[in-house]
Amino acid sequence: MWKSLVTVVLLLVSISLSSCSVGVGGLKQYVDSLDGYKFLYPNGWAAVEVQDASEGVDIVFRDIIERSENLSVIISDVPKGKTLESLGTPSEVGYRFLKRTNARGESEREVEFIKAGSYETEGQQYYILEYAVAPSDREKQHNIATVAVSRGKLFTFSISTSEQRWQNVRDLFEVAAKSFTVY
Repeated sequence: MWKSLVTVVLLLVSISLSSCSVGVGGLKQYVDSLDGYKFLYPNGWAAVEVQDASEGVDIVFRDIIERSENLSVIISDVPKGKTLESLGTPSEVGYRFLKRTNARGESEREVEFIKAGSYETEGQQYYILEYAVAPSDREKQHNIATVAVSRGKLFTFSISTSEQRWQNVRDLFEVAAKSFTVY
């Protein structure tokens, strides 16, 4: 009888542990072993075709129901030998990022820089930027971007939702943004 009970307990623990590897609370993992990055993204999102890869957009995911929610990874070159820290502080990089973001879009939109920070994981430095964009013709969007430099490339992971939905998805989006890893 004890042997059966122990077997059942071990089986339940095994099932629980294997389901944890799929994702963290409503998130799935995406791995790009060719470009060397990975991240978690919300269940119910699907990869969509990249419209303009000339801007360095490597992948885009979109919520299949909430079309305003999306994420992207952009890869661009950095000068040889540059590190994330040599590009500036989180606030300086965030300011330049938002200036570039605003220059690419419509001229009549408002960009608000909310906060910037940094963290390190396994010896790799990351900056995390939070900002809002209010296009003149659409609802205000709330965004989190994670930025890293690796192998001569600048990696930018950005996840976005409408300001109206931000409070509902904030925790999930913050976990996704901090899950972005380059290797």
